[in-house]
Amino acid sequence: MIHPVKRLCSIAVSLLAISAVTGAWAQAPAASVETNPWPTKSVTLIATYAAGGFVDTRMRLLARKLADKFGQPFVVENKVGAGGVVGTAAIAKATPDGYTIGSGNLAPLAVNPTLMTMLPYNPQKDLVPVILIENSPLVLSVSNSLPVKNLAELIALAKKEPGKLTFGSSGIGGAHHLSGEMFRDLAKIDIVHVPYKGGAPASTDLMAGHISMMFEMGYAALPAIEGKKIRPLAVTSTKRLALLPDVPTMAELGVADFESYNWQGIIAPAGTPAAIVTRLNTALNEILRDPDVIKQIADTASQAGGGTPEDFARFIASETAKWAKVIKSANIQPQ
Repeated sequence: MIHPVKRLCSIAVSLLAISAVTGAWAQAPAASVETNPWPTKSVTLIATYAAGGFVDTRMRLLARKLADKFGQPFVVENKVGAGGVVGTAAIAKATPDGYTIGSGNLAPLAVNPTLMTMLPYNPQKDLVPVILIENSPLVLSVSNSLPVKNLAELIALAKKEPGKLTFGSSGIGGAHHLSGEMFRDLAKIDIVHVPYKGGAPASTDLMAGHISMMFEMGYAALPAIEGKKIRPLAVTSTKRLALLPDVPTMAELGVADFESYNWQGIIAPAGTPAAIVTRLNTALNEILRDPDVIKQIADTASQAGGGTPEDFARFIASETAKWAKVIKSANIQPQ
């Protein structure tokens, strides 16, 4: 017979081991979809950015695939504002019954907890990660008017003329901006950030030569690259992009430890039953192996994700730590 004190100690050790694996994220309560079938009605899938954009397009693709799998409608609802904060807060505050889920993105989950002093949600306490959908590397391109042909020449010019070269972004705290700050830090150069109200005007000014360079998502940069309106120097992933096979990675070119993505996944409100989270995760892993989905993701210069909810939680934690270091080092302040 096990002594009660020893048994309590054993339970405590087991709970600590589980906590070490899953981190501080809210844990979904155990439940059975057999005793409480799901879904039996329409599911709302919140897209945290505007209709027609990158997030919205991907969420609508997933909604169609999920509807086919489960035989119930998955309806995309756009809740936009504050760089994804409004939509993420709506997911966090929704009833945790599996009938409201949504997109989980870089800024709302991994950047804003450091950048913003107050958020209407706590990512670790109010949300449950379901799965990473995709990583989207960025492309560092320069204006055709800039007299450089490769990354080494760009760094040399920046060191020769400190404070003269500029890099554009879609705004404070986005992947474009943070990638530029990471580049500034790792390459030991002095370049000036020029924030815009969106990626499109920044891209337009890059083509016009009003800014020197920009880290831009692959799908957005490709038309200008193919039209030879800008010059790509490097990509921010650890491997070259299939759509840009001749463009090396930052690491290949000597900027060690440089890795940057705009990414998105699926999240649910804290308290969503574990069985539903598992069922969603299983279905989405299958969808991410669908050749049609793989092609659509690859066509936007992105890389398909996958894995367990715990994998996604660990990824978010690592991204939060990485960008917190950049934000603090560069003393980035919210607009």
